[in-house]
Amino acid sequence: MAVPNAGENIEIHSYKHDGHIHRIWEETMVLKSQSNLLIGANDHVLVKESDGRTWRTREPAITYFTSNYWFNVICMIRHDGIHFYCNISSPFVIDEEALKYIDYDLDIKVFPDMTYKILDEDEFDEHQQQMNYPDVLKKILYKQLHTLERWIQQRKGPFSPEFVDKWYELYLTLPS
Repeated sequence: MAVPNAGENIEIHSYKHDGHIHRIWEETMVLKSQSNLLIGANDHVLVKESDGRTWRTREPAITYFTSNYWFNVICMIRHDGIHFYCNISSPFVIDEEALKYIDYDLDIKVFPDMTYKILDEDEFDEHQQQMNYPDVLKKILYKQLHTLERWIQQRKGPFSPEFVDKWYELYLTLPS
């Protein structure tokens, strides 16, 4: 698949290190797309879990994917402000099927006041032993976790004050 155009809808597929599907978001509208960046938006999108369960997201969200770093960011627009869910993950790729990445369990949850909490370190420890992550991969993932923390502290990229407003406004103007 060529780089999708603004206004197109794509699926997002999350995998685990062993190649098994983890989660699928059925529809995200592309707002900006380049070879190394994709910004998208979705609202009440259907999500399929690897165990067959399905659910819908509860609010509009702006998604930020880059192939330059090992993380992605979901900016959830809630009544009490913007909440961010950040996944430590492989850089994304796009093929004819979907945008795809490997989820490496480590996450950061960022609250509207920009305080944050690192999540799922126990899950990361369990999976890195089960799937035998190489030492070089573990070093990359922890380095990227620290880079992500700096981005949050510096209000860089998707954490900048105007980022979500700009992209959500565009999303609302595009036909669905």
